[in-house]
Amino acid sequence: MKTRYTRFIQLWRKYFKNAELPVVFYYTDHPEDVSFDAKGAASRCFVADLAKVRKNGKSLVFSCDTVGCTGGQRYLGFTPTISETLNYFLSCGMEGQWEGERYFKTPEMAEEWLDKKEKYEAGGKYLVAKRWDTLDEKDSPEIVVFFCQPDVMAGLFTLIRFDRVEQNAVIAPFGAGCSTIIEQPYLERLHGTHRAVIGLFDPSARPYIPSITMSFSVTIETLDRMIQNMDVSFLITPTWDKIRNRIP
Repeated sequence: MKTRYTRFIQLWRKYFKNAELPVVFYYTDHPEDVSFDAKGAASRCFVADLAKVRKNGKSLVFSCDTVGCTGGQRYLGFTPTISETLNYFLSCGMEGQWEGERYFKTPEMAEEWLDKKEKYEAGGKYLVAKRWDTLDEKDSPEIVVFFCQPDVMAGLFTLIRFDRVEQNAVIAPFGAGCSTIIEQPYLERLHGTHRAVIGLFDPSARPYIPSITMSFSVTIETLDRMIQNMDVSFLITPTWDKIRNRIP
């Protein structure tokens, strides 16, 4: 295991106790030696399948063929197409046919949001998901996602801006759960802005995670900076000690 990987685990346990280790993602055209889930998210939300990675350390590989949700296929970057009725699905639904999610007041508002939304393209045929402690030399992590409760998020939120002066080093864009975990962080990496993304506000995804859990996603480049800063940041102060001691 690379030094970067073991170093982070040591620091994580030191400052965040037994808080859940993050899940990393990267694209590849050659997913050899990684467990392949043939069903993917075919019958559920992509977020639901990540429970296998988070809790059991089971590495998974997703492709366009194994992600059953059409929204997930797009937000994971596998296809640019969307349903012609997605704006109705996001709003009021189709009268007499099916109910919408009612996340927008009108279909027109949903359509305007979809039109303005930046298109995102996957960096490979497959998306690999691995828990941090299962990484090895063959892996090339690109995005790191923490599934965390408020105290842990407070630490991550404060640490990411330790060496940055901009006010909005962390963003919370509207979107599907998989969009805030994959699409938005990858766009941050693509544009070189490397802002963290708080996500999983999506009511459709929340049934698949604990009630106090949110996501905090960063690029691997940002995490490398955070690792370097841990031992000289607020994490070494009595202020953080009070919070750390109550993290389960």
